[in-house]
Amino acid sequence: MSDPILIILHQEHSTAGRIGHALRSRGYTLDVRRPRFGDALPPSLEEHVGVVIFGGPMSANDEDGYIRQEIEWLAVPLAEQKPFLGVCLGAQMLARHLGARVYPHPGGRAEIGYYPIRPTPIGREVCCAWPEQVYQWHREGFDPPAGGEVLAEGDTFPVQAFRFGSAYALQFHPEVTHAIMCRWTTRGHERLSLPGARPRPTHFQDRAAYDYANRNWLAAFLDHWIGRQDPLLQAAE
Repeated sequence: MSDPILIILHQEHSTAGRIGHALRSRGYTLDVRRPRFGDALPPSLEEHVGVVIFGGPMSANDEDGYIRQEIEWLAVPLAEQKPFLGVCLGAQMLARHLGARVYPHPGGRAEIGYYPIRPTPIGREVCCAWPEQVYQWHREGFDPPAGGEVLAEGDTFPVQAFRFGSAYALQFHPEVTHAIMCRWTTRGHERLSLPGARPRPTHFQDRAAYDYANRNWLAAFLDHWIGRQDPLLQAAE
């Protein structure tokens, strides 16, 4: 059996979603830890293939101990050159660790729902079939860190993905399943009233239009990220 992939989550009932399903379908086990609730982070990733840090309602600018701990701990995968993937909050943590600014939109706008992105030339080299629109749930963005390569751009929040060595940061949420979307738009319904957010019915209408492309992109991206040479495996729902 392959060494596990470390999964870092920030809420009691959050899951790795489609990313977790896709990694399991590739034969990896998941070592799930929640530092917010007292789980320790390993001093080395010698026994892990890579690590994924997911999102949450908190900010990378918060002074909570576990937030500071995770940001500082990112020195481990970077020093060991292990595959790292940061999703939304995880991406913002990587940006902070690398010295870049994480900040709210100057006009107070949010991205909650599906929004268009544009891959850069480097992004197309990494994974050519980027989806036209991706699912978002955030009101903070980040600048690209020094030495980072921007992979995808957006309108409201310009930096949507970047690469720094073996580390990748995605502002959007390719892990979202139908069940996760139902949960977020129900439990986080108050955020749907933020400026720029899409109405709840639009989330599901847009999912029907864009999810197939997102699923295929994630399959190709994860194979690139983890360094697989096998033919593409479609991520499971």
